[in-house]
Amino acid sequence: MRFESTSRTRLVSLSTVEQTRRPPAADAGPDESISVSIVIPCLNEASSIERCVARAREALDSQGWRGEVIVIDNGSEDGSAELAKRAGAVVVHEPRRGYGSAYLAGFAAATGEYIVMADADLTYDFGDIPRFVEELDRGADLVMGDRMKGIQPGAMSWLHRYVGNPVLSRTLNLFFRTGVHDAHCGMRAVRRAVLPRLDLRTTGMEFASEMIVRAGKERLEIAEIPIAYHPRQGESKLSSFRDGWRHLRFLLVHSPNWLFIVPGAVMALLGALIALTVLLQIEILGREWDLHSMVAGALLMIVGTQTVALGLCAHAYGTYFMGERDAWFDRMRARFRLEHGLLAGALLILTGLVLIGVIAGVWVDRGFGALSEERLAVLAAALVIIGVQVFFSSFLLSILGLRRSPSALTEAAQPESRKLESIE
Repeated sequence: MRFESTSRTRLVSLSTVEQTRRPPAADAGPDESISVSIVIPCLNEASSIERCVARAREALDSQGWRGEVIVIDNGSEDGSAELAKRAGAVVVHEPRRGYGSAYLAGFAAATGEYIVMADADLTYDFGDIPRFVEELDRGADLVMGDRMKGIQPGAMSWLHRYVGNPVLSRTLNLFFRTGVHDAHCGMRAVRRAVLPRLDLRTTGMEFASEMIVRAGKERLEIAEIPIAYHPRQGESKLSSFRDGWRHLRFLLVHSPNWLFIVPGAVMALLGALIALTVLLQIEILGREWDLHSMVAGALLMIVGTQTVALGLCAHAYGTYFMGERDAWFDRMRARFRLEHGLLAGALLILTGLVLIGVIAGVWVDRGFGALSEERLAVLAAALVIIGVQVFFSSFLLSILGLRRSPSALTEAAQPESRKLESIE
């Protein structure tokens, strides 16, 4: 890309109501189109915004690119917008506060083929922009900066460097397998053409995680390059625990497997092992475990089953209402249908009722004396409860499946189309 650099100065009033679904502009000719848009969110950054804009323009000019520098004023009260305008930036006013709100407005205003993101506090070197663009030219859809080996003295607190960022980045990779080492780096680049696929929505700091998660789910090509991280100019807007929780919350609610399925399956399995140990009177730690352990095991089985059912419903909602794709859930819904769940639930209920009948028979045989089958009674009650959970959860999954589109039905049907025909 070798286009002549241009400088545009204007004020734009734009809100996050305008989503990032807009396709790339096609009305400009190859010699007039913007190749690179540098988007910078800004909230009271009067001490640094002019230098950021100047360095961004220098990066464009050094490569001969036809580009634009967009500053999203997120309600500044120190004259940052006017300073950015004077420095030659396109200024977008976004009154709704939030890191994500600012970027959603900036993306909607950007016209470049590539969008480079950077903060307005001079923590990032705008001279690295050509390296990000180079990775996009090589075929990457999203390019992330990796600060962790280039952190300058005083640039990042101990808590963020050794606890917050590593824990959240590893959690993100565990859940979504993106391979990104620094998930919260604010300097990154993305092809504008993939924004509709990303369908970004969050308005806070969790926007940084959302972009990576969505890119991973869409199987976009993600590249990562090492960069330096410098001490910031001005006051930080980051709230360590509040924003950290927002990131973790986002990761959890977008991963039903780790929020519901895995914990639920572990609880149910552990409960079953405890119940089996009590029923078989197996000695552990030199003693036998009795009624109280049986109650604990039954509780774990019931709660675990309900948690797994919630996870399946979350998967169904994500698939049918939000367009999410999960290979494991797709295989399960292609292999099982409503009747399988109803049959499993009915068998569990029947087994529990049979055990209750056995207990009643023993009670009658003993002349209606004291009941002495407490452990078996707890197991029977647990099986009936779990059976009811499975039975009605199967109906709920089928109801959610009413929303699925014909295209989704066709994709899931290959190669076992008959197994998808459920009673709805």
